[in-house]
Amino acid sequence: MKRFLSFLLALCLAAGISGCASTASQEQPRLKLVASFYPMYIILLNLTDGIPNVQVDSMAGQQTGCLHDFQMQTDDMKNLETADAFIINGAGMESFLDKVTGELPSLSVINSSEGIALIPSGEDEHGHEEHTEGDGHDHSEFNPHVWVSISNCITQVETIRDGLMALDPQFADKYQSNSDQYVAKLTELRDRMHRELDSLSSRDIITFHEAFPYFAHEFGLHIVSVINREPGSEPNARELADTIRLVRSTGVKALFVEPQYPKTAADIVGSETEAKVYVLDPLVTGEETKDAYLNAMEKNLQVLLEALAS
Repeated sequence: MKRFLSFLLALCLAAGISGCASTASQEQPRLKLVASFYPMYIILLNLTDGIPNVQVDSMAGQQTGCLHDFQMQTDDMKNLETADAFIINGAGMESFLDKVTGELPSLSVINSSEGIALIPSGEDEHGHEEHTEGDGHDHSEFNPHVWVSISNCITQVETIRDGLMALDPQFADKYQSNSDQYVAKLTELRDRMHRELDSLSSRDIITFHEAFPYFAHEFGLHIVSVINREPGSEPNARELADTIRLVRSTGVKALFVEPQYPKTAADIVGSETEAKVYVLDPLVTGEETKDAYLNAMEKNLQVLLEALAS
């Protein structure tokens, strides 16, 4: 009996040691990358595909849209403390960046909007001051929504790729290959969108957030008015009345809202005019898959064809 108990004890000890060894041997990420928010996260999913032991986090996750109201928490800073690089959109989108670089001066930051020609905030796709209802609260110097242009997104992919190749040179060839494949898909989609949109005679649109000037510039659309610069806010009665008068006077037939925010105001304007309400996605939230940007842009194409071809 004593021998049997001793045997069981030995087995238990062996199992315990084996369990500890298994836990200790679990592979830790070789490289940890933190994206500021959704569009950067999708780019990273494509660039790091097939590269071993890379952890990709999205700091804002699906909790927010364009980071206008994002407030960094203690856990966010702790996550960045263990990151090898912080991948940002730039152009003023990450208003908290000074806090990050001030507390983590050694953190590598890859600014994906470097080299992109920026549109001043409050101007349309042609550099003219936009007609805007509501006072809004987005007073940054430049419009930061650069990724909504596919051409700009391609530049961002290549800028991030270069940063990752410098950070992780042993897999430089793989980052280059992943970039080439993704850029080819983006280029094909952009060129196809041009073929289908360039011949449209109706090009005037009204949006409810200042997210689309780069997109409009790329595809030759004219943003007649931005109803609210501040996403998620609703115009008051006077602003709604002004918008209704504007729609009637310009003859604009398409109002575009975003899937991330309520469309109550747009529905009211649409009901008082002949304009129809459509959903155009600026890609600030969505599926967490490699092709999410491509799929959303494809849907945007179909929406624009429906809205502007009639």
